[in-house]
Amino acid sequence: MRQFFHQLTLPATRRGLVDFTSQLQGVLRQSQLQDGIMNLLLQHTSASLLIQENADPDVRRDLDMFFSQLVMDGDPRFMHRAEGDDDMAAHIRTALTSVHLAIPFQNGQLSLGTWQGVYLWEHRTHAHARKILIHFLGT
Repeated sequence: MRQFFHQLTLPATRRGLVDFTSQLQGVLRQSQLQDGIMNLLLQHTSASLLIQENADPDVRRDLDMFFSQLVMDGDPRFMHRAEGDDDMAAHIRTALTSVHLAIPFQNGQLSLGTWQGVYLWEHRTHAHARKILIHFLGT
């Protein structure tokens, strides 16, 4: 077994889902590994990682709409507002989702389903660059 580490920095984006599957596939090629597992850790507390449909953009829009109603910016119950009205709401959205993913790969390709993509889900309304630590373990 071999290991390969890489830190990927995604450019600053506002609230929404950003597909970065192709960047991950590129890092997998760099690793020169063929079979194994890729672990992703988002090194932030106000954004998430998820695997979601990559065909219909309405899915991403609907997810954003649902979460904006589930956890509203500026909710008067929130005390933590150090960086604005969206601050605590972003932390709660992250708590409800995940900052870690594990994805197997075979024959140098991510083992995703036909309609699956890997997304950064930015929960802040102001643009932030995000860092993702990638760890491959395989042969």
